[in-house]
Amino acid sequence: MRKTITATIVAAAATAAVGGAGIAAASSQAAGTTGTEYFQAMSTNGTSSTTSVIGYGVFTGAAVDHEQAHNVDTFVFANGTIRIRHAPSGRTQQSVNPKTCLLTVDQHGTYRITGGTGHHAGISGHGTYRLSILAVAARTAGKCAMSKPPAGFHQLITASGPVTLK
Repeated sequence: MRKTITATIVAAAATAAVGGAGIAAASSQAAGTTGTEYFQAMSTNGTSSTTSVIGYGVFTGAAVDHEQAHNVDTFVFANGTIRIRHAPSGRTQQSVNPKTCLLTVDQHGTYRITGGTGHHAGISGHGTYRLSILAVAARTAGKCAMSKPPAGFHQLITASGPVTLK
C-alpha cells in the first residue's frame, strides 16, 4: 500500500515511540536492573510500516519496530518484544518548500513502555523522543506531488528514559 507524504508523517509520528532491518540478539542483563535506556530509530523508506531500532543502556539490541494502531508500536528483538505507547507534545513543526519540494518535520513527544515478552517481560519505563524527517517530494507536472511516495526520505527518532527490567 502506498502512503502519501502526509500519511507518512502520521506513520512516522506513530513510529516516534522510538521506532526494516534484520533482527539481532540483545545482550542479557540481570533481573531488577534499572537505568537509562536509549533508542534510535532510522528509516530511508517513506512508505514502510517498519523501522530499524537500536536500544542501548540497560540492555543492548537491534529490533524492528512494527507500527500498531492508536500510537502503539512493538519493537521485536531476537529475544522478546517491547510495546510502547507514545504521544506528541505540543505542535509538530512541518514545512514544504514549493520550489524545491523539500519537506521538513520536527516533533517532540513522550512515550511509556506498556509491556514486554521474553527477555523483556515485566519491563517498565517512560521517556521523551524527538522525530526528524527530511524528505524530497516527488514531482508531477513540475509541482510537488504530496500524494506520491517521496523521491528521498530520511527519518531519525531519538528517545531516552528510565527503564526497569524485572
